[in-house]
Amino acid sequence: MARPVKEEILRFVLDNVAQHPDTIVQMVAKEFAVTRQTATNYLVRMIRSGEIVGKGTTKGRTYHLKSIVDIVQEAPVTSDMADDEIWREQLLPAVKPYLARNVLDICQYGFTEMMNNVIDHSESPKVLYWCELNASYVILGIKDYGVGIFEKIRKAFDLDDRRHALLELSKGKLTTDARRHSGEGIFFTSRMMDRFSITSIDLFYTKERSDDGWLIDIVEGPVDNGTTVIMRMARNSPHTSKEVFDKFSTGEDYGFAKTHVPLQLARYEGESLVSRSQARRLMARVERFQEVILDFSGIDTIGQAFADEIFRVFASQHPEIRIITLRTNPDVDKMIARAKGGASLDPKLPGF
Repeated sequence: MARPVKEEILRFVLDNVAQHPDTIVQMVAKEFAVTRQTATNYLVRMIRSGEIVGKGTTKGRTYHLKSIVDIVQEAPVTSDMADDEIWREQLLPAVKPYLARNVLDICQYGFTEMMNNVIDHSESPKVLYWCELNASYVILGIKDYGVGIFEKIRKAFDLDDRRHALLELSKGKLTTDARRHSGEGIFFTSRMMDRFSITSIDLFYTKERSDDGWLIDIVEGPVDNGTTVIMRMARNSPHTSKEVFDKFSTGEDYGFAKTHVPLQLARYEGESLVSRSQARRLMARVERFQEVILDFSGIDTIGQAFADEIFRVFASQHPEIRIITLRTNPDVDKMIARAKGGASLDPKLPGF
């Protein structure tokens, strides 16, 4: 094996130490075919340069990214509060020296959009916000103590439950105050960030950027009231806010015309997607878009009635809407083709 490049080892440590604080030495040694002593020497250099910190003694020693910026503040929520004031006066001066323009733009968009949701929707008396930046990534967090985002949507739209509210929120163009909001903030922010999560009452929703798209994890259980949003971006991320807007916008007016719907959100624990009512719930409000991408990640099978309701009934009622399927398997493809009467499938996206 060729001698490893120092920069490659340093990058590997920065990318992996947060998830593997107690085994990073072994991982470096294995990945680059070097001795543990050599791997340890690299980590010692990174400690001296201020990129990481070590804790504990020899056998129990762990390594962690060192915080360069660590801001935690609480503020009262008032009617005249400006969503960009905290960003401009407190967070931007702290992170600007360390972040490229594209990452700054995404962080500004995400933080101000989520803070605006707290001000206008949460009914919370106060907000807790934080910013952590290290050699690898930046984290932005916002927590309110209000009614909870999924519960507010459930009540406003008379939905079945908070899980149903999460499904509707994921589609975009959903707001409890249409006079002042377009319902786009969470949709676009969740797709700009490397990692985006919302915790509210009994639901945890997270989206992570990966090589083949987004990973979605929903864990139901008791959590704090209110809503907590946590966003993370790699400092060296090449992504831009423009590429996300371009992906879901069309026309000269740059309108929000495309949506991406993960079918996992329509399936409750222990259920399969088999019924027409499940299909109608999935396709509710998508007529507001010109194109809908149905993401079958994590879905092994679908029922005949479910497929028929989407790909024959809905498609015939809304011929102007282009339905694209993503990450289907052969069994799902066969059921979709059957619903279409054997017609060739609409375009499928290889990745998203």
